[in-house]
Amino acid sequence: MKINWGTGMVLALIGFIAFIMFFVIKMSVDDTYQHDLVTEDYYQQELKVEGNMAREQKGNKLAQNVRVTQSEEGILISFPDSLNASEISGNVILYRPSNKKFDFEVPISLTTQNMLIPEDKLLGGRWNLIIDWEYNGNAYRFKKEIRY
Repeated sequence: MKINWGTGMVLALIGFIAFIMFFVIKMSVDDTYQHDLVTEDYYQQELKVEGNMAREQKGNKLAQNVRVTQSEEGILISFPDSLNASEISGNVILYRPSNKKFDFEVPISLTTQNMLIPEDKLLGGRWNLIIDWEYNGNAYRFKKEIRY
């Protein structure tokens, strides 16, 4: 049987469509290819944006804001030296944009001005660090994108 150019073009087009449909279905069904929203409660988080911005501005107005440095042991978070470390409370949230399975949260419990996030909890790559903390009834927020 001889195939002319018209039949060949139709067969090539059908093959291409089948190829694309295979990958679309595979990406939609397979759990290893997650494509979720940033957070599960995205819309509730969006309503809190103004309050978060106000807390960030309040932190920036401090004489010394939170400092974040990377070391071989992990990520070292240093709170302002002028504050009493035992009165600082809150949470440190490490958010991994590429995979939400690696996100984690650590409560702030200080005896000195420094807090260490151990290296064994961190994978190499991009992290969004969010520190929500309180001191003497005032709420502060610190955000930073880091690559570890």
